Amino acid sequence: MQQGINKVVLAYSGGLDTSAIVPWLKENYNCEVICFVADVCQGADDLEGVEQKALASGASKCIVKDLKEEFVKDYVYPTLKTGAIYEGTYLLGTSMARPVIAKAMVEAAMAEGADAIAHGCTGKGNDQVRFEGAVAALAPQLKVIAPWRIWTMRSREELLNYLSERNIPCKASITKIYSRDANAWHISTEGGELESTWNEASEAVWQWTVAPEQAPDQPEMVKLGIVKGEVVAVDDKQLSPYQVLVELNARAAKHGVGRIDITENRLVGMKSRGCYETPGGTVMMAALRAVEELVLDKTTRAWREKLGAEFSHLVYDGRWFTPLCKAIVASADAIAEDLTGEVVLKMYKGSVTAVQKRSINSLYSEDFATFGADEVYDQSHAEGFIRLYTLASRIRALKEQSKK
Repeated sequence: MQQGINKVVLAYSGGLDTSAIVPWLKENYNCEVICFVADVCQGADDLEGVEQKALASGASKCIVKDLKEEFVKDYVYPTLKTGAIYEGTYLLGTSMARPVIAKAMVEAAMAEGADAIAHGCTGKGNDQVRFEGAVAALAPQLKVIAPWRIWTMRSREELLNYLSERNIPCKASITKIYSRDANAWHISTEGGELESTWNEASEAVWQWTVAPEQAPDQPEMVKLGIVKGEVVAVDDKQLSPYQVLVELNARAAKHGVGRIDITENRLVGMKSRGCYETPGGTVMMAALRAVEELVLDKTTRAWREKLGAEFSHLVYDGRWFTPLCKAIVASADAIAEDLTGEVVLKMYKGSVTAVQKRSINSLYSEDFATFGADEVYDQSHAEGFIRLYTLASRIRALKEQSKK
């Protein structure tokens, strides 16, 4: 074990793993342990009594930090502007939450005079890279302790026995079917029957959304107000970014919006299957793309799509605190300057569709686009454009013909 570690700040959830990590750190490093809990709206059950649990496990202190507004405003909204979707389907719920948690945790460690931070991430997942990458970028002097890569315990039963031997209370059971992660943006579920890609996800997997087949038979409309690429109002009511998300989560979930079941490429090399529920985020993404359709010209939209593709990997891979992140966010902000408008969306049995949209910056013109008679577009001009547009193809074909 590393020497010279006197105080550690642990990313703490109150679950089985981190409950065992507290005494393990004290025993193996002879150090003070401060638990850090990030409130990103993971659920009231997870936060209830968490300070008492931490102290009962042997922590000297438990810090609970409300990060809900910061998470949505400073991490979700910038990501939405880029249009980032990992591997075409995943809206990056877990990935976006890690940098805001890691940043707040580093700040707590610095304020408490800690020598190191610790986390409960396994050696198989992406989160270990995201947390430690953030620490390296923000406070490289801090040491990082990852117990799952060090200790010999491998099963829930071993962890429960470890706590029992030390008379540390824990309500966790030996059998845990699913592994879940929740925040204001989404909830993810892995494990159980999902470990076989041939098994259909049972209804026990889905926690937030109703099955589309069981959703109301009548669609629901919702109107979103967008200013510079950010959703600022729901049905003409001005709300904070976090409040927008909470409102849309509640309304979209009952229509079964935002379910995906995917097999993704993890950063560490293996594939994993997960079921994700992102009801409000799916609605927001649809609204922003609708305004883009009106406002962005062809080349600008193509560039935004490239930004989104690159940013999806950047966020997934835990590279938030990098110059590249700043550059992509700055470019997306510039593109979003004109993304102001209103969108009405229809939510119905698992789908969300933009059915009405308008923007003061719209490039769409009925005068030019009409299939009826118009006086603004001379169709004969298209002939010269097409000749120039296809010039390279024409020259290539003539060259080929001359060789025969």
